[in-house]
Order: sequence, then structure tokens, then C-alpha cells
Amino acid sequence: MKILTINNTDDAKKEISAIDCTTEGINMMAEKAVFRVIKLSHITTKAANILKQSMLSKGGEAAISRYCADLSREYTDVILMGTLKQYRAVIPILMIQPWGLKKIAADLKRTLGFTI
Repeated sequence: MKILTINNTDDAKKEISAIDCTTEGINMMAEKAVFRVIKLSHITTKAANILKQSMLSKGGEAAISRYCADLSREYTDVILMGTLKQYRAVIPILMIQPWGLKKIAADLKRTLGFTI
């Protein structure tokens, strides 16, 4: 048993291919093998709550301040955690949301190198 370090989809495809998976399987699974943790700073708590809900709905996670629940503070930092596949699914949802989430979606897309 060993822990694999997979930094990008090329690494994922190489490892998945090495166990004789089909080309279709490799292409379906590669983005599920790449995990990214992204920190966002100074996000409105309203936007943070939607980020949290959106990530959870796609199987990812978002760490937000405890003050987001009652909106008792205006801003928080957010730590997003998910696979490339989960981010790819969340970005279109964020594109149609208020409170600056369209810009966050565009920034995520750029940061992750997506051409969605």
C-alpha cells in the first residue's frame, strides 16, 4: 500500500492508466483524482454561505466562519476543498448567483485553468 501524489490530471491519467484502465475510464476519473484546496479572502458572509451550500451539493466542502450562520459579521475568509470535477460542477452554479459570486466563479475558473 502506498499514498499517491497526484498534482494534476496528467499525473492522474498516468496512474490510472498504469493499472490498465480503459481510455474512457481514465478520462472519466482523472478530475476526480486531483484535489484542490483554495483560500478566498474577505468574502461577504452571504456569499460564503452560498459557496458552502454549493460545494456541499457537489460533494466538496467549504470552511467558513461560525459568524456566517447568523450574518453577525459582514466578511469572512473561505477555504474551499474539492476535486477538479467538483469545482467544474460548482462554477456554473456560482455564475448565476448574486453577491460577487459570478466574479469568484470566474476567478476559480482561471485559477484552476478551466475553459468551461
